[in-house]
Amino acid sequence: MSRHDTIAVVDFGGQYAHLIATKVRRLRVLAEIRQPEDPIEMFSGYKGIILSGSPSFSSFGEDSGYTKAIYDLDTPILGFCFGHQEIAKHYGGQVVHGGREWGRASLHIVRDHPLFRGLAPVEPVFMSHFDSVVSVGEGFEELGYTMLGESEGGGHRYAAIGSDRYRRYGFQYHPEVDDTVHGHEMIANFVLGICGCTPSWTMERYLEEQVERVRAQVGHRSVFLLASGGVDSTVAAKLFGLAIGPERLHLLHVDNGLMRKKESRAVIGMLQSLGLGEHLHFVDAGDVFLKALEGVSEPERKRQIIGDTFVEVFEREARRLGIEDHLLGQGTIYPDTIETGGTKRADTIKTHHNRVPVIERMIEAGRVVEPLAELYKVEVRELGEQLGIPHDMIWRHPFPGPGLGVRLLCSGGAEDREGFAEIEPQVEALAARYGIQALTLPIRSVGVKADLRAYEHPVMLGGQVPWDRLVEAVGMILEQVPGLNRCIWNLGPAFPSSARPLAAGMTRERLDLLREADAIVMDGLQRHGLYDTIWQCPTVLVPLELDGAGRELVIVRPIHSERAMTATPAALPDALVEELRKGILALPGVSGLALDVTSKPPGTIEWE
Repeated sequence: MSRHDTIAVVDFGGQYAHLIATKVRRLRVLAEIRQPEDPIEMFSGYKGIILSGSPSFSSFGEDSGYTKAIYDLDTPILGFCFGHQEIAKHYGGQVVHGGREWGRASLHIVRDHPLFRGLAPVEPVFMSHFDSVVSVGEGFEELGYTMLGESEGGGHRYAAIGSDRYRRYGFQYHPEVDDTVHGHEMIANFVLGICGCTPSWTMERYLEEQVERVRAQVGHRSVFLLASGGVDSTVAAKLFGLAIGPERLHLLHVDNGLMRKKESRAVIGMLQSLGLGEHLHFVDAGDVFLKALEGVSEPERKRQIIGDTFVEVFEREARRLGIEDHLLGQGTIYPDTIETGGTKRADTIKTHHNRVPVIERMIEAGRVVEPLAELYKVEVRELGEQLGIPHDMIWRHPFPGPGLGVRLLCSGGAEDREGFAEIEPQVEALAARYGIQALTLPIRSVGVKADLRAYEHPVMLGGQVPWDRLVEAVGMILEQVPGLNRCIWNLGPAFPSSARPLAAGMTRERLDLLREADAIVMDGLQRHGLYDTIWQCPTVLVPLELDGAGRELVIVRPIHSERAMTATPAALPDALVEELRKGILALPGVSGLALDVTSKPPGTIEWE
């Protein structure tokens, strides 16, 4: 056990387990991830325990075989979502399958309590659950209930429960995500107040430990790192250079044909400016990747092919350079792992290119070094600052490892109208309440609901409504209509009456079109001073014909986020929207332009 006061975070496989640990560490208190089946001896010495959410249903007794002896410890325990339900059940309460909530709700605090010290009587919180606590046992009390909206007159009891006698507490909502506005304070009240932890953990200390860890794992060997030029691989490269020296670090930048416009040239210059050019290699493998992706449209298969091809190119170049015995360095961060189902219980939301089977086999063989694997994006950037990387390099917009490969949607051309008989009337009725038009699209995109992957339909909306009312309408539609996980806002000159998917693959021509559209968006954000305030802005190309014209629907997805686990849509100023209309709608073959106005969840940041 560390000499620092430490909190154990029990990971039941929810998306947010490591985000909980991150939030605790931001309080300068060390947090360690524990598995539910860890023997009770491994929980000794912790100042407190937090139980995470889970894709399992507490109401059905799923995932109930964990080490329940933790409840016998004289240690404060706080549960979130599934953890909250398990605490309620263990002490005589009842959990039922029902009363689902997704997105924001209002927590009404029943009385003053140390958990809510310094907070208002009503707090905005973030919900993502199917099960609900409907009663609590002896010694417990209701500390808060939720309201979905004052006009609805409904809500959920026991959204926050507690027992000061047992020092056991539960939140049905997720205080660890940024959408629970004062969730950080709630966690701090538990960690620093109820548990009495002394804050002494810092990023400086983390850097020291990672340098020691890399040196111990690498030993006398060298590291070969695939350097995309993104924030993660750049920080990893700088850390490797510090730990083992640039003479034992080989960097390979692969142009996979899926890069942004003029991206590779900029990456090479950046890495050289950081003093990492001693063994910097470049290979143009665009033809190799495009050949491997030919005829493939299924998103998961595309990701796997891209990951496998990266490794093939890596191994080929390693043999050519005579360094095949080097370890593979990766800038993998935790969302890559958790969204791939990398923990024991996590549902696979989407497979990341650095978590395909061939990489997993290399990890098992001890051939992969990942110094950032427990960090989220904001922490990676803090680490980059500790390493002295210039601000504009570490605050670049995140760019996925598979690049434009997951932003260029492919299709066999078949319409997918499953469930439309039920979906369309509901969507149109809800949209009409807000005076807007709606068109359910006969395609699917990946999303996430209650820690589970949701591969469902998007809806195009249109009309003239203020941004706040649009966001309210989107939330209502996605909350009340099953089978949907995204809403996009039409920016075209007229609202379409029909949409037809077209057969389209991963071709250089389509990629070039997407590169041009993406460049227009990135340039617009820079010129309007929005690049640093918008966290990420993917541009997506969908092979969709609108009203019998054009072949490609361009979708722009500007979002606000901090750790990539949740996100909210960002509004764009009218002047920028007009510029995007003018530039993108003039591109050859473009059928329309839309703005993705979906939060995460239920829609992931990327479309595939």
